[in-house]
Amino acid sequence: MSQKTSSCQYIFSDVQQPNLPLIHGKDLSCIFEGTQRVVAVNEVNFGIEEGKITAIIGESGSGKSTLLRLIYGLAEPATGEVRYRGWLVPTRKDKLIPGHDAMKLVSQGFDDLNLYAKVWDNVASQLPNTDLDRKRNKTQEVLAKLRMDHLAQKRVADLSGGEKQRVAICRALINDPEVLLMDEPFNQVDAAFRDDLQQDIQQIVKDTGLTVVLVSHDPAEVLAMADYLIVMKNGLIVDQGNPTELYYHPQNPYTARLLAKSNVLTAEQASKLAIDAKGLIAIHQEAIQFEEASEGKYWVKDSKFRGMFTELIIGNDELTLHAVQFPAKAIKKNTRINILVSSVHHFES
Repeated sequence: MSQKTSSCQYIFSDVQQPNLPLIHGKDLSCIFEGTQRVVAVNEVNFGIEEGKITAIIGESGSGKSTLLRLIYGLAEPATGEVRYRGWLVPTRKDKLIPGHDAMKLVSQGFDDLNLYAKVWDNVASQLPNTDLDRKRNKTQEVLAKLRMDHLAQKRVADLSGGEKQRVAICRALINDPEVLLMDEPFNQVDAAFRDDLQQDIQQIVKDTGLTVVLVSHDPAEVLAMADYLIVMKNGLIVDQGNPTELYYHPQNPYTARLLAKSNVLTAEQASKLAIDAKGLIAIHQEAIQFEEASEGKYWVKDSKFRGMFTELIIGNDELTLHAVQFPAKAIKKNTRINILVSSVHHFES
């Protein structure tokens, strides 16, 4: 792995700070000035551990891609700092060619790919010609890891979106970076092949100790592969921690809605379900059961077939809830039901 991890060659006044996570952000902000002033990232603090997959998740416009650019050094902080191994990450004002030497960024597009060159040439071109045997062996090795060796002689222009994404990742990995940054890496990957690519990245992390930071808006992606989540909303980090912990015990209602599509209710709404609450609560869709009852207080307002399960919208004139029915069964609209809730998460006031 690359060892160019000090910023001293770019920021001569910098002093290494010990006992920090691999990547550490402190009071970090990014502001875009224009016809309208936009605070893309607003005084956030975070730590990213080495050898783990960290996912930054949020809705569009939440600031997650800007945070990724700040980590890499492509964006200039308005306040605060980003440190890598205790050293400041140099930015555009410090380096002629921005981007940290120990990191590689794979963006949403494929701007850096030569579409009319072969897959092999796109990847091999990242290595010098000083050692041709190493260049050939290393290219073969990286293509094999990402299951692209059988397409080595195809033009990139003739590949699918998912295959192009794999080529872009191969190009990023061939020089053994310490950190791989990925912005919406699975956007153009067909659902059928998404799991394979996620598993390949997880295996590379396990085999090499690579640190991965990825941006996503899809909870299914990050819950399946991330070791740590950073949840963003309107430029702020509203939650961060272990994915399982955040799924079942979120600190913020936004996290519950984003990760679990939870029903977030006020204390007054909760009381209608005979739930005693002092503030907001979250009820996951899978925590709602129901039974048909001719005199039930609630009814099925709508249903959507989702394959293995059915998504139901249930309630009455005062309350609407979303629930899942597994295994999927046909149920008629307006069927009267009683609602049973198996678990509730209470948010702190």
